[in-house]
Amino acid sequence: MEKFTTLTSVAAPLPQENIDTDQLIPARFLKTTQRTGLGEHLFAAQRYDENGAENPDFVLNKPAYRNAGILITLDNLGCGSSREHAPWALLDFGIKCVIAPSFADIFHNNCFKNGILPIRLPREICETLMEDAQAGANARFTIDLERQEIIRPDGQIIHFEVDPFRRQLLLDGADDVSQTLHFEKDIAQFEKRSERQWVPSTLKEGAE
Repeated sequence: MEKFTTLTSVAAPLPQENIDTDQLIPARFLKTTQRTGLGEHLFAAQRYDENGAENPDFVLNKPAYRNAGILITLDNLGCGSSREHAPWALLDFGIKCVIAPSFADIFHNNCFKNGILPIRLPREICETLMEDAQAGANARFTIDLERQEIIRPDGQIIHFEVDPFRRQLLLDGADDVSQTLHFEKDIAQFEKRSERQWVPSTLKEGAE
């Protein structure tokens, strides 16, 4: 998992509530266990018409936001099913930070596990940031995770809070596997102790 320290990017404003995981990545695209290739299907029902042509009115199809690294929405982002493909699709598209007043719990956890920073802010601040983002390529935001700050295009700073443990994992680029491997020596020692305690001596002799 890549480290998240600072991110400077345009932000795509999507003023919708209750964006569920089926909107983020429709169920028909869940056949893969690969984390790549899902970005083109992000928001598929809104980005494309029934013939597969792009909807020019959808925010991620507009030239200014095709390379957006930040997504700003309204309440309850990521509700619905627990599919981890949702953050995979966001990350594969290039979105590394999502900002909303609230998130569904499982989606919120899955973002951290996949290197995406979810930031909770009051609704009025999210709406203000979306107004900033309307300037498109002329409005670049900087997300500083170390300082826990969002720097608006006009230079104003907005502070945000992240759980200290999860913040450090993102800064270190540590996922569940790397956390476990950090205790590899302790695990090996525990296994040896367990073997001495629980494996019958006859089995040990047979193994030898």
